[in-house]
Amino acid sequence: MSRSVLVTGAARGIGRAVARAFAESGDRVAVHYGTRRAEAEATLESLPGTGHALVGADLGDPDGAAGLVGRTVELLGGVDVVVNNAAVNIAHPVADTPYGEWRRAWRATMDVNVFRAADVSYLAARHMIDRGVRGRIVNVGSRGAYKGEPDHPAYGAAKAALHSLGQSLAVALAPHGIAVASVAPGFVDTERVAGRLSDAVRAQSPFGRVATPEEVATAVHYLASPAAVWSSGAVLDVNGASHLR
Repeated sequence: MSRSVLVTGAARGIGRAVARAFAESGDRVAVHYGTRRAEAEATLESLPGTGHALVGADLGDPDGAAGLVGRTVELLGGVDVVVNNAAVNIAHPVADTPYGEWRRAWRATMDVNVFRAADVSYLAARHMIDRGVRGRIVNVGSRGAYKGEPDHPAYGAAKAALHSLGQSLAVALAPHGIAVASVAPGFVDTERVAGRLSDAVRAQSPFGRVATPEEVATAVHYLASPAAVWSSGAVLDVNGASHLR
């Protein structure tokens, strides 16, 4: 049966690959974007099947999540799966960042990566509970939650919080038949980090490369599947053995 799937931050990169993975399996996808409307439209046009939708929302805005989930429910007729992929990643190394910029980087990062992910998860979960849907929530976290992000400390901290949020929700929502899990990718070959993909970065993995967006999307799609219910609460590393824990 076709499911209604909301993918945040789906204009490009991992989000685009995730949207395609669900569409290819017959699901209807709400492609969320913040500012990259043209790229989100390209994502939407690339999806196989019918019934997909484009939804714009500013997740830096405290009220952005309510509009996003409400509009998705309106356009798709409900929400069965949420993928929290939208993220902010602002460089702010301690030694080189003025205090005001440091504070702004932390606030912007936590607003989108943690607070809006929590809001979207809450609103979607309440919708699932009210409808009796045995839904799924999958968070796109990061290897940086464990390995550390010296130039992007707020990003690493936010992803650690996102993993923890997923585990708390996994326990809270299990009685309602809703499973929650996370993936923790290392570097992925996307537009956002293209300038950082040096030979040294590729050498972090014994495979000598970084992940493709499609490899991360495959993991997300599995964790959202009915077969993965017993993986609820898990954080699945998708880093090519570049960091072991």
